[in-house]
Order: sequence, then structure tokens, then C-alpha cells
Amino acid sequence: MNDFDCLGFGICAADYLCLTSRYPVLDEKTETVDFSYQGGGPVATALVTLARLGFRGSFIGKVGVDADGRFVRQQLLSEGVDTTGMIVDEQMSTNQAFIWIDQASGKKAIVLNNKNYRPARFADIFLTFVNSLKYLHIDGRDETTALELIEWARSKNAKIVLDAGSPRKQIELMLKRVDYPVVSQTFCHSFLGTNNYEAAVKKLLAYGARAAVITCGEQGCFGAAEDRVYHQPAFPVEIVDTTGAGDVFHGAFIAGLLKKWNLPKILRFASACAAIK
Repeated sequence: MNDFDCLGFGICAADYLCLTSRYPVLDEKTETVDFSYQGGGPVATALVTLARLGFRGSFIGKVGVDADGRFVRQQLLSEGVDTTGMIVDEQMSTNQAFIWIDQASGKKAIVLNNKNYRPARFADIFLTFVNSLKYLHIDGRDETTALELIEWARSKNAKIVLDAGSPRKQIELMLKRVDYPVVSQTFCHSFLGTNNYEAAVKKLLAYGARAAVITCGEQGCFGAAEDRVYHQPAFPVEIVDTTGAGDVFHGAFIAGLLKKWNLPKILRFASACAAIK
């Protein structure tokens, strides 16, 4: 049995990234400036960040019996992330993400191939290898299973960090059960219904969180704890590729929690890590 700083549960994918001088135009061809094949997924990337910062993490997610699945698992292992709890499903293909990155702006377009994905069931998850964990990090997908994992993690006295990029059916129930919701500006607009980030982060805190954060891209991030709101501006860097920057932020945020820093220091650190990603 193992002791982990963080156990992560979420989707994972094989990422095919094309850096281009401009976005492809219909009926025309363009060449890549650079190409990369990587393992991806919000929680998996956050755990890689944690491992690079010296913490011990384990990832639970589903892959198929295919080259992409073997690659994703091997890349996590090579980064020092435990994969004991990963599920290999013979009836699905590993998720794929095809990503076009505009070199001039660093912005991207993503096409997902998840059509064969089969949601993980709690009964399928092997957890006996876990002796203890300090944090559970989830992405809000496979909601029923995620909620069951939250209850299991609480029985282990772990705290819960949620990465919410977009609202899902059981999001309100999830928000009431997590300690640290860290959400995107898209989530803020679509679920909280406001562009006022200070008001929005207070709404998140009101669900019962210890602290809440909204990541806002070029506007930095807003955090709230104990009825105080903090704004951390984005660091001025030359943008090449923003893919995974938010996921790195989450990993660094959890690292700050593990170090028992205060919220302003955590926000500075997480923003810096995301900027140099």
C-alpha cells in the first residue's frame, strides 16, 4: 500500500499538437512549424506538474488497448506519476485530441475524438493500493463515479480539488462537496452567469469551499478565502502555446496547498508555473 500527496481521477488522452504559422484554411494546405505527440488530460497534466515539483501522485483514468493508451500510461510513468489504478478497457479506444496552435497568438483550436469513451464506474476502480492521500483532484467528468470517489477520499481524511472547465449535470452537488473549486472563466460565464469575477468567486466560496479560484487567462486569476478576494495578474510572457497551462496551474495550486502556503502566495506560484509552462 502507498501514501500519496495527491490522487487524481479524470479523463486522459493522446494529444497531437500542430504549431502552425496560421490556422488551416478550408480547401488549402499548410505546413506545421512544429509537431508534438504527448499524453494529455487536465488531471493527468496536473499530476505531472506535481511530480516535477517533488510530490507523489497517482492517476486513475481509462485508456483502450491501443498504442495511444500504452503511450499515455508510459509517459505518466516516465514523469514519476503512479499508474497502478489506471483502467484498460478492451471495448474502447483511448481518447485523442487534435490541436492546432496559432504561432502568432498562441491560441488554439481543439478537435476531440472521444466517441468510443466508456465512463469509469466506481466498482471498476482498484483502490486497495492506496494507504493514504492528502488530496483528491478531479475534473468533474464521470460525475457519479467522481462523487463516490469524493466520499471515499473523505473517509481517508483527504481534501478535494475540482477542476471545472465547463458545467456538468451534477455540478451543484459536486460544488457542495469539494474543498477547493478552481474553475475557468468559461465556467464563470456559463454557470455563474456573470463577468464580475470578484462576485463570481464569492459565489463559489458560498457553496462551502475553503477557498475558490477562477482562472481568467490574460486577466490572471481571482481567488477567495474567508470572505476576502485576491487578484493575481498574469505574468507578462511571450505566448507560444497555451495548451495545458490551466492544468499546470491546478498542479501548482495543489503543490501550494501541500506546502501550506496562504492563498495569495499559492496564486502567485501557480500563475508563475502556468506562465513558464
